[in-house]
Amino acid sequence: MISFKTAYYYILAVKINFIKIFKRIYFTTGLYRKSLISKVPSQFFFFPNPFLMSSFSNYKKFAFQINDLDPDNFWTQNYSHKEKRELHNFLWLSSIDRKDDASTLRKIISLWNQDNLKYKSLIWETSIISKRIMSWILNADIILKNSNFAFKRNFIESIVIQTNHLRKNFKYEIDHQKKIEVITALILSGLVFKEYEENYKYSLNELQKLIETFFDDKGFPLTRSPDDLLNYTKYFLLIKEVVKDAQKYVPETLENMLEKNLECLKQITTPNNSLPLFNGSVENDLTNFYDYINHFKIKIKKSKIISGNIHVLKNKKDVIYFEAGRPPKKNFSSCYQSGPLSFEYFYEDQKIITNSGFGVNISEKARLLSRFTSSQTALCLNDTSIVGFEKSNMMNKAYGYLIKRDFKIFNLEHKNDSNEIQVKAGHDAYLKNLSCLHNRSIGIDKINNKVVGQDKLIQKSANLKIKYDIRFHLYPGLTAVQTIGGNTLLIQINKNKALLFSTNERNLKIEKSIFFGGQKVLDNQCIVISGIMENNEKTIDWEIIKKI
Repeated sequence: MISFKTAYYYILAVKINFIKIFKRIYFTTGLYRKSLISKVPSQFFFFPNPFLMSSFSNYKKFAFQINDLDPDNFWTQNYSHKEKRELHNFLWLSSIDRKDDASTLRKIISLWNQDNLKYKSLIWETSIISKRIMSWILNADIILKNSNFAFKRNFIESIVIQTNHLRKNFKYEIDHQKKIEVITALILSGLVFKEYEENYKYSLNELQKLIETFFDDKGFPLTRSPDDLLNYTKYFLLIKEVVKDAQKYVPETLENMLEKNLECLKQITTPNNSLPLFNGSVENDLTNFYDYINHFKIKIKKSKIISGNIHVLKNKKDVIYFEAGRPPKKNFSSCYQSGPLSFEYFYEDQKIITNSGFGVNISEKARLLSRFTSSQTALCLNDTSIVGFEKSNMMNKAYGYLIKRDFKIFNLEHKNDSNEIQVKAGHDAYLKNLSCLHNRSIGIDKINNKVVGQDKLIQKSANLKIKYDIRFHLYPGLTAVQTIGGNTLLIQINKNKALLFSTNERNLKIEKSIFFGGQKVLDNQCIVISGIMENNEKTIDWEIIKKI
């Protein structure tokens, strides 16, 4: 039976998709093109610092030789869909050698304006336009240096046309990531062009609304995604610094939220300077980002709170990230990965146990597969995913794959004394279908210097035969070998370093697995404890010991 909530989202999805179809048709008309033309400013009020864009680039220093390019062939080559997105968002401007003559760059932009100022679905996609405006404005000093009047006017007019498009359609945008991108682009346009200061005022109001609706009181996104936390932090920092450059007052709401964001981010940054792979996260090296933060002499406070329901357990060389939160609300769930009480484990700054990561950089199929419970270091019963996803094509086109079911987290406890640091929690995600509760505890035994875990299953009705699998995904490159005893595995880290994984269960095995956290699918190994639950309770103990 379809729930009221599902029916409500389905009706909204029909409306959203109808508006999208209508807009695509309308955008191609001369009437719409004419509506985007407005007053062209004569000049930039000021040139923002181009360094502000560097946090969105993989390049640490400017090194790209723009004069080595052939501008006449730049847009005519046979690019892939992904390459087209990267070229047309112009983020590559952050990597140019700023000592080069910009005449080649101006020719590339002029050719772009000739062919693309009429609506084209890919090139005028919201995220691509927003990043293109940001890149153009933040690199305008080098683009306009020694330029003639005609180029300067056409360049500014192009920014105005694209900005007007974003402003006109902002109210229809439901993607929160795209919202902050549009807000940032509009703020920049309102600051550098006095004639469009209204864009600045409008965007600050929208920024206030976004902050109020997208974050919890601790500064963590309601999507519960570490990746969203990182992305928003980058945009908030850019907005703050460009507002300061323009000698405007930085809104207190923005200051406070950015401070909270940075505290949350610092707290969950792993020993290898990345983010734990929960709820839509991919592998990101944060080294350059923290160098970027240091450039502004920002001191990040040490947070005493638990951010995003991610509990961090640290002792000497061991670090564990334990995810103990319930799913986000339906409208924030398009990137949620169904692995409640999953964890990641680091030893000597090296990741040992991992989740699969989010397959968004690989393909739609990888994105979907990476959201299943079996892709997380978590418990799976009867080979089913815990939350399930809406299957309606109409809803998926409008929102992405939203979750279908919710569940509760209960009995959350945290202990830290001289003997042990430990966190415990339970969830009822399998209660409705399988009449089963799951409790997990994980901790670091400080005395014996080992990781200790326990998974307990409790049936609330008559005995049912339930198949359980507890998966521990090894980070790509690590291997495990079964020992003679059968209930112990050797995890080989390198020639001279290994860990022992042991359990009280006899059915311990190694399976092939897939890692989705990078730019392509990687093979890895997975430790699996399997069995059949035939009584009302089942307790599975396991531990990770340092091999001497």
